[in-house]
Parts: sequence; structure tokens; C-alpha cells
Amino acid sequence: MKNVAVLLGSLTEKSINKSLAKAIEKLAEGRLQFDYLDIGSLPHYNNDLWENPPASVTGLKHKVEAADAVLIVMPEINRSYPAVVKNALDWASRPYGKNSWTGKPLAIAGASPGAIGTAAGQNALRMTLPLYGFVVMGQPEVYFQFKPGLIDDNFQVTDDQSRGFLENFVDKYVEWIDHHGQRRELAEAAE
Repeated sequence: MKNVAVLLGSLTEKSINKSLAKAIEKLAEGRLQFDYLDIGSLPHYNNDLWENPPASVTGLKHKVEAADAVLIVMPEINRSYPAVVKNALDWASRPYGKNSWTGKPLAIAGASPGAIGTAAGQNALRMTLPLYGFVVMGQPEVYFQFKPGLIDDNFQVTDDQSRGFLENFVDKYVEWIDHHGQRRELAEAAE
């Protein structure tokens, strides 16, 4: 089973994006193991802190390095992505020459009550991801319009069409990890 480092871009306890992430996790049961990273405990990025890095930072880097892949599930904030996601991306990409994200297969999902979901926020995020060295899955895109009752208290998707869409996303993501994760392993073995 592959280990997935999950960046949840909402710190709110009853976040619709947390519900979406948990629903995706349930659909991936038996194939993917989710590890939700504690990105809310990270200090604001400050290069001076590398002299004595906080445990939250070193812990983040260790978990990312141990992961086979990364999943970002996030809301959209002011047509962009959450600052907590950017902060985590920056911390794990440093110090220079020690980028923990390099070569990691990555997928993105997001939920919003609005009709276009998190399309603008994900687009803003996608522009920066190559700089971190991710291998970004382009399709299917998950700009999930969240409606009350769509995901129940047990994180089951109650609508057949939505569940089928998310099952397809999980299938494609597993394939993406299998394909691109192997390349990373082969590249590391060749070094």
C-alpha cells in the first residue's frame, strides 16, 4: 500500500475540504494510506530558523520524504490557494538543495459551495508546483461543488454520480503514483 502525505488547506474542524479528503481516503481504502500533515503548527517561513529548525518543520520534512505521493485538498481563498499550503510547500522545499518534494507524484482536489468549486485557487497553485519538483497529475480535475448531505458523517459519498467521479479520481491517482513513483525509485536506485 502506498503512503500519501495529505496537505489539508483548511484548519477548520468541520471543513468541507476535510470531509472531501476523508471521503477520498475511504474510497482509496486498501490501496492508499493517508497521513494528514500538521501544517497548522508550522511557523511562518523564516530562513533564519534553519540554524535550529523547529520540530514541526523537521517532522514535516521527514513525513514528506517517507511518503510515496502527495495529495493537496484545499479551499479557494480570494481566487487563490490558502497561505497555510504555501507555507508548508516552502518549508519542505528548503534549505536549498534539500527539497523534500522533488519527484513526488501529486494530485489536487478541492471543495466549495460555489458552482466552479476551487478552479481559480487550483489554477493559481498549479502555476507554482513545477518549481517544487512535483510530478503533477493533470486529469481528472476535482473542483468539487459541495452541497449539504453530499458526504455523510461517515464520509460516504451519498450521490452515485459524485461517488463515481471520485472513484475514477482515486483510480487515476493510484495509477499516477504507481507509474511516476516507480520512476522516482529507479532514479534513486541509479544514483
